[in-house]
Amino acid sequence: MGDFEKNDFKRDSDTVFSKVVKAGKRTYFFDVKTTRQNEHYITVTESKKIFEDNGGAHFEKHKIFLYKEDFEKFMDAFDEVLDYVDEHNGEAPAKDKDPELDADKFTSVDYDDLDK
Repeated sequence: MGDFEKNDFKRDSDTVFSKVVKAGKRTYFFDVKTTRQNEHYITVTESKKIFEDNGGAHFEKHKIFLYKEDFEKFMDAFDEVLDYVDEHNGEAPAKDKDPELDADKFTSVDYDDLDK
């Protein structure tokens, strides 16, 4: 086993709890790990399978680390974002609305007229 594989095994052995969420093309991993001082922290990993032109594939991963002292702040912000989505689901954000693109300002075009 190479050093990289040994390090991956050691990292995985520090995991004390895991939850996997499969969501379409993505998989999310929520892992509780311990530090050398036996304190818990969380890693959240997004894994997405990427297909290459040659027919091969690889996984693209993004990971964040959440430490105990940040749990409450993270959850407060996450809850606030979820509440916003629940309240505004289906509504276009105000900043994305362009007053210049008002439907009343467009001219009706008959594409059959273009052939003449």
